[in-house]
Amino acid sequence: MASSSSRSPLNLNKGSADKRIAVAARLTSVIPRIVALTAILVLGSATISFAAQGQFSAQPTSNEVEVAPPKLVTVPDVRGQAYVFAKGTLEEAGFAWRVVGSVQGYPANSVASQTPAAGTRIVDTGMPTIQLGLSRNGGYAQEGTPENASPYDGTAIKFLLRRAKPKPAAKPKPAAKPKPAAKPKPAAKPKPAAKPKAKPKPVAKPKPKPAAKPKPKPKPAPKPQASRRPDFAVAGAPTEPLDEITLPDRARGLERWLGAHPKPTNANVRHWLYQHEWIVTGARFGWWHGAEALEILIRVDRQAQRQWQLGKKSEAAASRALSALRAKSQ
Repeated sequence: MASSSSRSPLNLNKGSADKRIAVAARLTSVIPRIVALTAILVLGSATISFAAQGQFSAQPTSNEVEVAPPKLVTVPDVRGQAYVFAKGTLEEAGFAWRVVGSVQGYPANSVASQTPAAGTRIVDTGMPTIQLGLSRNGGYAQEGTPENASPYDGTAIKFLLRRAKPKPAAKPKPAAKPKPAAKPKPAAKPKPAAKPKAKPKPVAKPKPKPAAKPKPKPKPAPKPQASRRPDFAVAGAPTEPLDEITLPDRARGLERWLGAHPKPTNANVRHWLYQHEWIVTGARFGWWHGAEALEILIRVDRQAQRQWQLGKKSEAAASRALSALRAKSQ
């Protein structure tokens, strides 16, 4: 009994030690698995966050706006024209003008230079202002008040600046492929035997030629338009252009046009002023039936005053021109 009781505590201690060894062995085998699983979770979360960040950074910003290219216009060529005609060309093309230099803007003077040059493409800023250099017409008296600028406000000249595109990098030339070996020429085939000659074709009978059609008679050339006889001669004044309507017809057309345009917009006022100046200037040059045109024009000016609340100065200019014409005709 004594021996058995003395061995019992030793046996108990030995059993608990074996259990601890077994637990430690199990932990040793499990720890690497836990470490590996933790590393996999960390790498997976980093990959997801990186992909999300790349996706959000690839989205375009809302501040990007496409800008439409500006509208361009071409500067007309008015060099060599009488100043009164050059003004009409520029007004119809949508340009303003300003005289530069020592020669003043009298109607019979001619345009010697212009800036920008004819044919230049510029940005449409509204009414781009063309600078005109004039040469004096020695045969025409420089009397009265010159008109050195358009009767309406012009806008600045703006050129379109084009940026040069960068040249693409030169691509490397591909390596030359080796030429294939030449194939041996096939042996020459024997020539076939000569075919017998064909029988000669019968000679075709000549067909009778159809009778020639009579040539149509040439149409008579249109008669040239008769020149308009001036009411009086003005030294150095340009001749009335025959490809333009007469002064009375222009005044009647302006009267009809004014009735169809009740509002004095900038474009309407520019058109009215241009037509008005053309008629007054042509009448002073002695062009055909200038007095009749001025009488109609004065009526149009009074209609403009009732309709647009403007035109007193224009009516006064037409009245002075009409008085001068009547004085010359007496």
